[in-house]
Amino acid sequence: MFNEYLTLSNGIKVPQLALGTWLIDDDKASDAVKSALAIGYRHIDTAQAYANERGVGEGIRNSGLKREDIFVTTKVAAEHKDYKTALEGIDGSLKAMGLDYIDMMIIHSPQPWVEVNQSDNRYQEGNLEAWRALTDAYKAGKLRAIGVSNFLKEDIENIWNNADIKPMVNQVLCHISNTPLELIGYCQDKGIVMEAYSPVAHGEALRIPAIAKMAEKYNVSIPQLCIRYDIQLGMIVLPKTANPDHMKSNADVDFVISDDDMEILKNLEKIDNYGDSSFFPVYGGKLKGYSGRPGTEVV
Repeated sequence: MFNEYLTLSNGIKVPQLALGTWLIDDDKASDAVKSALAIGYRHIDTAQAYANERGVGEGIRNSGLKREDIFVTTKVAAEHKDYKTALEGIDGSLKAMGLDYIDMMIIHSPQPWVEVNQSDNRYQEGNLEAWRALTDAYKAGKLRAIGVSNFLKEDIENIWNNADIKPMVNQVLCHISNTPLELIGYCQDKGIVMEAYSPVAHGEALRIPAIAKMAEKYNVSIPQLCIRYDIQLGMIVLPKTANPDHMKSNADVDFVISDDDMEILKNLEKIDNYGDSSFFPVYGGKLKGYSGRPGTEVV
């Protein structure tokens, strides 16, 4: 079980490997979380928009582990761009999960999901208001760390230049064949820890022959190679699965990719098709709207 930690700018230590829970239904989230924690995971990632905070919280509370031994991340809904709504959402997450505090809470996106890839409006004032709500909750002890997700350089600079408490993490899409190296370097130079969601490209990495060939060289699975790649970029990694066997395999990543092979993987041709998942905004898709859950089309 890979069990390394990264340290945030405020001194908080975060398990580098996390269980992602996107698209795990609320009634299945508790069992998934309990399975992951029994295997040895100590970091669970959810979001208001995933509609499974209740189940995630139940799994944490019923895991048999001490609360302080589990790192819990959730996210302010992308649509919450004013102080009052964002603050109410933070309290709502605490209530839904049945927890006294959340280890880390981040703004899910600089833009409401319906506008991602469709609008030039970066919601700078709205993000500052959501950040102010996070900051007040952090100072009140409700949150141990705060950060952002899907933020580009201009979005980071907006908060960095206008807020006393700086973002501690930025969670972004990052995998072999789609690695935002410039953004990673920019954030890490500022002391912002980077997090990688969809490390296996929502399954599409399994279709890329060059990745399969490299995994064979190291005698590991494609998901293991992809997860290890993000780890060696110095990122927190959030593979998503509800399958305990996959959880175990995803955590068996104590091998090392050579520097030369890391350079090859960094420079693979960028993936331009996420298959059936291409309509999700995080993969570059455009939707007419949402019913509150990322990727849920509204006709």
